[in-house]
Amino acid sequence: MEILSLKPEAFGLDISDLSLKFAKLKKKKKFFDLEIFGEKEIEPGVIKEGEIKDEKKLAEIIKEATKKIKTKYVITSLPEEKAFLQVIKMPKLPEEDLKSAVVFEAEKYIPLPIDQVYLDSQIIQPAPHQNFSEGESLEVLISAIPKKITDSYLNSFKLAGLQPTCFEIESMAISRILIKEEFSRDPILIIDLGATRTSFIIFSGKTIRFTASTPISSHGFSQVISKTLGVTLEEAEKLKIKYGLEERIRLKIEEEKTIKKMERGRVFEALIPPLVDLVQQIKRCIDFYETHTPAEKIKKIILCGGGTNLKGLTELLTIELKLPVELGNPWLNILKKPEKGIKKMPLEKSLSFVTTLGLALRAMK
Repeated sequence: MEILSLKPEAFGLDISDLSLKFAKLKKKKKFFDLEIFGEKEIEPGVIKEGEIKDEKKLAEIIKEATKKIKTKYVITSLPEEKAFLQVIKMPKLPEEDLKSAVVFEAEKYIPLPIDQVYLDSQIIQPAPHQNFSEGESLEVLISAIPKKITDSYLNSFKLAGLQPTCFEIESMAISRILIKEEFSRDPILIIDLGATRTSFIIFSGKTIRFTASTPISSHGFSQVISKTLGVTLEEAEKLKIKYGLEERIRLKIEEEKTIKKMERGRVFEALIPPLVDLVQQIKRCIDFYETHTPAEKIKKIILCGGGTNLKGLTELLTIELKLPVELGNPWLNILKKPEKGIKKMPLEKSLSFVTTLGLALRAMK
């Protein structure tokens, strides 16, 4: 949803329950380059499940984290778990009539009174392989988010001395970054494995078709490893990255003068329950979409988010889902040679900045 009609120089800022990330791009001929980026932790309790509990504290964190950025204008994300996205079919009507009709139709899909949400919509232009005749209906993507959620984020930014020019739902920013030129002939499932939740995004043609989320998370994986193996969360995070789902491992944990030897494969074994849950939820997501859209079958899965640092996850999902699974490339629509990436932000780091870079790219475009 646009707030200003002008297009001032802006940066992208993504806020989650436990951290904020920012990035600003600069023009480089026909492409872009990374000018500045950073991140800062948010202490537990300031934001819970996407809802701000302490606006002043969040404003202080935002102000401190972004103090080196010269512009005050920002494009920021709104929490996916609080948003509603739906593709609806509408008859071809004059523009003004269509706007009114969309609001009326949206009431059927949004589980809140229409006066309690900010509603946005856009006509989906048919992809080159789609043939819509003059008499057929239009497809319209509607997005809505509770006013109290958006207003709370807006207040925090104002307290931090920043001016949001646009709010965007996370899945839109993610798709802008990971889908080449924002078009896919076949449906693609994007899985964003974050610190506190995982989002499922199905993109087809020129738009998002379906979104869902689950509490399964990267932080949750670390907690399971910590509890099962009797190690600290910090040690669990290191084990997850170093050994991950490899079945043949040996762990040595030094505590004072004692060395505790553990059986091989304990990290893998510890993660079996949450991984089984994740695989089942992915299957349900795919089944739901393909049942409601019989003509379209998911052809590929793209992984992103900080949780992709779990070693062996891509290979495991490929086997379990019987679909090609690959890591996303956050530089796909930014750099002239995206396969090389950027030295100051390696691939494993950039995968946790996907939403942020998507917001920053919108600022440039």
